[in-house]
Amino acid sequence: MTRPAGRAALLRWLTGLLLLLVALMHPGQVSAQAGAGPVRTGVTVEEPPPTPPPIPDAHETPPSDAPRIARGSSISIPAPPASFNTHDAGWIRFSYQPAVRERVQPLITEADAVRADLRRRLGQSVLDKVTVYIARTPGEMSTLAPEGAPFPKYAAGVAYSDLGFVLLTLQPVHPNSRHDLTEVFRHELAHVALHDAVSGSHVPRWFNEGFAVFASGESSFPRLQTLWTATVANDLLPLARLERSFPEDAATASVAYAQAADVLRFLMRKQDQQRFHSLIERVRSGQRFELAMKDAYGVDLAGLEYEWREDVARRYTFWPVLFSGSIVWALAIGLFGWAWRRRKRRDRETLARWAREEAREDALRLRLAQQEERMHIVLARTPRDETPRPLPPEVGVPKVEHDGSWHTLH
Repeated sequence: MTRPAGRAALLRWLTGLLLLLVALMHPGQVSAQAGAGPVRTGVTVEEPPPTPPPIPDAHETPPSDAPRIARGSSISIPAPPASFNTHDAGWIRFSYQPAVRERVQPLITEADAVRADLRRRLGQSVLDKVTVYIARTPGEMSTLAPEGAPFPKYAAGVAYSDLGFVLLTLQPVHPNSRHDLTEVFRHELAHVALHDAVSGSHVPRWFNEGFAVFASGESSFPRLQTLWTATVANDLLPLARLERSFPEDAATASVAYAQAADVLRFLMRKQDQQRFHSLIERVRSGQRFELAMKDAYGVDLAGLEYEWREDVARRYTFWPVLFSGSIVWALAIGLFGWAWRRRKRRDRETLARWAREEAREDALRLRLAQQEERMHIVLARTPRDETPRPLPPEVGVPKVEHDGSWHTLH
């Protein structure tokens, strides 16, 4: 018998646990790959973005992955390359290289469900007409952009909401970085859907980015981790700071995107669904966002931020404290001791089981040997011309006569 390799499995389990705890203790090391919205939409913050195309209002800075087209501009969606295939699903049209059809098929399959979800969230009939071009590489994606409307070269997805046009790339901008094409697709469609819902009216950038991140469902665990730490460290950012632009350093930007998504989570809670729909309808009708917020929710932006921070404090304060400093190591040591004792107990039980099994096997082998001895027959032949000698009376061993000879059974 061979003993199970339990100790190696235990060490691997404990190593994974410690790595998870260390990751929770050091959120600042979360790279753009593990961050919230900017990664999957291609909006990283490692370098300043180039000057965006003209936008409708001078005070509005749109998301980098959702550039605006100036009013009255002649910019339009370019024709797809002749080598591209086109799939027309009525309200949405996909264009892509024939060789990548398998990669594009999941987007085609779930497009209707994504639109239905966005319509439910916004309470508006949005995404009536959308065009999606899927490039193989970021370089190819830049060649598909509308002339006169460039986008940041570090974007993995772009939404030209004014045109109902989305650009995607199959390969990540940064090699070996995480790139979920489906999440990027949902994120960019969310930008277009929000633009449709408010008829192109201005909304704060934190609202725009937060809705796209939250509605697409991307990076849920990293966002929670970031909010936990920022709440405990009192590093949450004022919404007024996020009104026009987001931070450019990766650590602060991850807080900004996580915070924006959670504010939208707070606004879109089930009990506030009608209020959120009312907010969208008021902005759509031309009411300024700040006024629409006050009419729909009964609070201004300062009141909203206060209520949201109170909610965050209740939701996220306890767990970061639990997973901080000495408590982490005390918990890890306690888990190690518990696992070690459990393993020793299992080893003792295994040894006892093996002893019982070996004893049963020894007893079985002994019984088989005894049966073989009882069944062994010894034939003692006598010459045919000799008269069989009578069996001595004192011997009680059975005998048989065969062909004139006596045979003793043993």
